[in-house]
Amino acid sequence: MPASQETAAVIGGGIVGVCCALYLQRAGYSVTLVDPEAPGNSTAKWSCGQMAVSEIIPLSKPGILMKVPGWLMDQKGPLALRPSALPGILPWFFRFLMCARRSKIVEIAQAMATLTHDVYADFAPLLDACEDKTLMGERPILEVFDSPAGIAHEQPHLDLRTSLGFKSQRLNAKEIGDLEPALAGRFAHGLLFPDWRAVSDTEGFIAALTESFVSQGGRRVRTEVARIDESNGRATGVTLANGERVQAGSVVVAAGVGSRRFFDALGVSVPLEGIAGYQAVLPNPGVEFRHSIIYADGGFCFTPMTRGLQIGGTIEFAGRDAKPNFKRADIILEKAKRVLPELRTDAVEYGVGYRPFLPDTKPIIDRSRRLQNVFMAFGHGQLGLTLGATTGRLIADMVAGRPVKQNLTPFSAYRFS
Repeated sequence: MPASQETAAVIGGGIVGVCCALYLQRAGYSVTLVDPEAPGNSTAKWSCGQMAVSEIIPLSKPGILMKVPGWLMDQKGPLALRPSALPGILPWFFRFLMCARRSKIVEIAQAMATLTHDVYADFAPLLDACEDKTLMGERPILEVFDSPAGIAHEQPHLDLRTSLGFKSQRLNAKEIGDLEPALAGRFAHGLLFPDWRAVSDTEGFIAALTESFVSQGGRRVRTEVARIDESNGRATGVTLANGERVQAGSVVVAAGVGSRRFFDALGVSVPLEGIAGYQAVLPNPGVEFRHSIIYADGGFCFTPMTRGLQIGGTIEFAGRDAKPNFKRADIILEKAKRVLPELRTDAVEYGVGYRPFLPDTKPIIDRSRRLQNVFMAFGHGQLGLTLGATTGRLIADMVAGRPVKQNLTPFSAYRFS
């Protein structure tokens, strides 16, 4: 690389981090990407793999407070709250409940829509540079319900999505069966999301983008960042766990839940929590799916991937440093077997990803006020895979001093102050 080339270090090699690294690379920067895990082994690996472009409604919804006792008492539900986690998560939960007002939900959805409308355009150049041209599927996503009451309950949110330019289509029993023969005769009420897509392998998707980054001259270091180095109010690079110093003119923190370790250096106080999402992979499921399917009343998804049928989506407020409870994944499989009794579960792999959630379910895409050349890209919740490329493009524009397309005020790290 030319000695005069601008340098950048990205902390975190998950989907958001690698997309930030790729877009910085496209902007002409010499980039070092640092992550302790193998490429692809990140939170997004254990996701449903969906490009959920209209999933802009926050988790907090009207009446959410009344559901909290149920989350505490029913540990088999699609959303559970461990009693031991309650004391530590109460401040976060209070902020979360404050986002349940209708006006706040509309405000959040409007802000999120400004990001998700650009998902495919932002991923396009990154995927074009990858050798595998089938990383992202072309088929839409289906959502099925046990009764019409489920769709009626979601109708206000569907209307809000429609008003913001997203599409959905009602499906009857025949249409569901035609699209997805595995579900023929099992569901009579559903929705089709024609503007959603799914990836064929969440781990392979991130690994392929990482390989593209390295093949274009990027450096990926498999270790942890011990600290952000600074001098005179600016970052000078990062020091790695082995003592190596990586000099950088700009630093991006995109380490998901792990970003908390750098909050003092960033000069921010952010209510970031890791919410556990459990998945089970069946390498030989005995059932063939054509689409990624959301089972609304069950609270989980069926997603066909190259490594098998991935079933998951249930989430748990477990508290910081809590050990995974893989019984949650067993619960998913029990429910899946009730829908598909022929499902083979004799071979199964379990996984958990800790989604980095903020109380308003919006990510942080911002610049540190304490260290002006350090940038923040974390807190994407369940939309890390969806918003990876868009976040990368925005971060690269900020680092390079170019005008950004979106208004980033709603995604400020200082909105909780």
